[in-house]
Amino acid sequence: MSGEFFAVIPAGGSGTRLWPLSRSGEPKFLLDLLGTGRSLLVETVDRLKPFAPVDRVFVVTGGAHHDAVRAQVPDLPAGNVLVEPSAKNSAAAVGLAAFVLERTHPDAIVGFFAADHVVAEAEAFQSVLATALDAAKSGLMVTIGITPTEPSSAFGYIKKSKDFADTEAVHHVGEFVEKPSFLDAQRFVKSGQYLWNAGIFVGSVASVVKAFDDFSPELGVPLREIAALMAEGLDVAQLWEALPSIAFDYAVAEPAAKAGQFLVVPGSFGWRDVGDFDSLAQAQQSSTTSDVVVVGDASKVHPHDSSGIVVGSSGRIITLLGVENIVVVDTPDALLVTTKEHAQDVKQIVEHMKAQGLEDML
Repeated sequence: MSGEFFAVIPAGGSGTRLWPLSRSGEPKFLLDLLGTGRSLLVETVDRLKPFAPVDRVFVVTGGAHHDAVRAQVPDLPAGNVLVEPSAKNSAAAVGLAAFVLERTHPDAIVGFFAADHVVAEAEAFQSVLATALDAAKSGLMVTIGITPTEPSSAFGYIKKSKDFADTEAVHHVGEFVEKPSFLDAQRFVKSGQYLWNAGIFVGSVASVVKAFDDFSPELGVPLREIAALMAEGLDVAQLWEALPSIAFDYAVAEPAAKAGQFLVVPGSFGWRDVGDFDSLAQAQQSSTTSDVVVVGDASKVHPHDSSGIVVGSSGRIITLLGVENIVVVDTPDALLVTTKEHAQDVKQIVEHMKAQGLEDML
């Protein structure tokens, strides 16, 4: 194992729970949601620079976003943007990058990091990642689990098992658990044995491709062929369309954990998955003392006796009076009004609009 490290950033999806701010043509990872002047994708690339300079970063994305990714990360080599012919869920994206690296850097270590997560404490994150990379030298795959700050049913969980190699910083994974009920989430957090699953993991390239071969050959076999064809500049659309659409957790991580091939490093570094407007408000909360969090031009928003989040990009004046936990998203062509309680349900509105033939709005 060379110890050389490559970072892979799967950047797919349209962020339907953040509609109408996030659209299929400009999804959330391409947006500046935190008011830093940089998109979530650029924030992710910058956070990884101490470990992987940009020439060792790969972005897996759809063809519609190729040009925007290259524009936002201009130093990214052209060959490091891997274009999926269509969305096939996370297992295909992870596997594609792993099999591409198997051809060029089979002795390297690779890490996978979502393009749309927020990390408030970069140095703490980097310390945890360094521990994970060291553990990956064992030949086992390693995930980073987030120490829960509250019982949440919005995330999957990782159950810790016995310590690895007599260190309290690394544990074997007992199991990966799907998003639980709130009561189960309360039980998980109280036990102290469970971590949030952030979908961050590292491992040697050899261990990742072997896991696909062992636990998901229906993906591993065609993905190895697709990587070979892509290296020759040949069309892979037909092979790609035949791939099953499945999450990496189900296809590989869960069976690998049952086989004792996954470790977990607990971490606490201000992590947020900005999956809906409630989580976006929480990610912004530290920068404001107001009961109303504003994303965009705060001079256009005038709240009175109200709380919630306002996202404005239309240029209109928005006033709030006597409303609690409201969510207002005002764009030039669409207006969403809901509550934080229903923030997770915005996806249902998107599905309804799709059924009504309003794809051009999505």
